[in-house]
Amino acid sequence: MKLEEFKKKFGIIGRSKEINDLADIIMQVAISEISVLIYGESGVGKEVFARAIHGYSKRASKSLISVNCGAIPEGLMESELFGHKRGSFTGAVESRKGYFEIADGGTLFLDEIGETPLTTQVKLLRVIEMKEYIKVGAETVSKADVRLITATNQDLQQLVNARKFREDLYFRLKAVTLQLPPLRKRKEDIDLLAEHFLQAYCSVNSISPPQLTNDAVMVLREYNWPGNVRELKNTIETAVTLNRGKIIDSSALQHLLIQPPPLEDSERSLPVFLKKSSEEVDRELMYRALFELKKDMMELKDLIKERNSEVLVSSAFQSPQDVIPIQELEKEAIKNALIVAKGKKRMAAKLLKMSERTLYRKIKEFEI
Repeated sequence: MKLEEFKKKFGIIGRSKEINDLADIIMQVAISEISVLIYGESGVGKEVFARAIHGYSKRASKSLISVNCGAIPEGLMESELFGHKRGSFTGAVESRKGYFEIADGGTLFLDEIGETPLTTQVKLLRVIEMKEYIKVGAETVSKADVRLITATNQDLQQLVNARKFREDLYFRLKAVTLQLPPLRKRKEDIDLLAEHFLQAYCSVNSISPPQLTNDAVMVLREYNWPGNVRELKNTIETAVTLNRGKIIDSSALQHLLIQPPPLEDSERSLPVFLKKSSEEVDRELMYRALFELKKDMMELKDLIKERNSEVLVSSAFQSPQDVIPIQELEKEAIKNALIVAKGKKRMAAKLLKMSERTLYRKIKEFEI
């Protein structure tokens, strides 16, 4: 199969050298059984490349199971991956298959692999080396013939150095490592991606596709795309939805793009909108309140740590009742993040700069 045919078949869109090189490497490694570790920022399309590896492999006729490890609560991780027997823990009213059993004979794609607990990492290593595992609550060993593809937006070597990730597992996972470039480093692909998303969205919704003007394409190319391909897709779909004409120009896109903060306020990382409706002004104010609250919370934590957890009362406090407990600040920050993210926990976790698992745990802890 030629390179362009391969890219078209598996939805790999781009003309840049980086994308062509990656597609060429995938065609070589896919036909083997070697483990693949995919690095890349959030939204670069790691699952697209994982599907291409599976689809071009000898296991293509079997299932590809995709799992977001960061979205699974720590206490349920082993049950989700390896399954459990009925009655093995509170709430286990029936036996359940794990992802390894479901993917038997096929491919298992574990995204955000850096979020897996150390205890689970030991069992993952055993599956890779011995192709066997034990279900939660079981007494017998189960077999699993699974090809493993993993992905992360973290530096696993740093996690290894910090003893948050097992070195032996890291070396087994990174037999072949793919580094997916962020969208800002392959801008020659932006117009192809934008046109693809525009046509696909219009086809699904049975509407006539508008045309992107040259100035609209320039806006897309000049934007930094912190959310990468996922953000581009959402922007195009939103622009098509809100647009009632036959074209989409720069003005239809600019107000959808969150611009970087001014240099003098860069430490605050506050989003600024180009054109502000009343709704967008409210949203910006909520963002600012959230980030300011989080900043204050972190400063208070640092102060407490420096003073060996002594109770600090600043000159602004007139009585002990004026002191706000750290937990209350944290709870309020999470509530505000969920409001801004409209209940989407993944987005809220990103705003708070914490993992989804930590956010789920905090929500349960604070009974939000």
